[in-house]
Amino acid sequence: MACLSLGFLQQLLIWLVIAAAIIAIIKLAVPALTNLIGLPWVGQIVMIICWAIVAIMVIYFIFALLGCLVGSGPPFRLR
Repeated sequence: MACLSLGFLQQLLIWLVIAAAIIAIIKLAVPALTNLIGLPWVGQIVMIICWAIVAIMVIYFIFALLGCLVGSGPPFRLR
């Protein structure tokens, strides 16, 4: 699959939508988890992990684009 082709963009968007959905579900579950356990710092730890995942996704996306620019191809393929 060529870099910046429609197939590459399709795979990238699917990956981003799945990651965003997982993070949204976790963000919905954090208040319930905090109320159930009674420890507010547990919810804060989960949110820090979510932001770390987002940062890793952004770094991965930047390096995917840099890989296309250099010519080594996209570093991931979901199919």
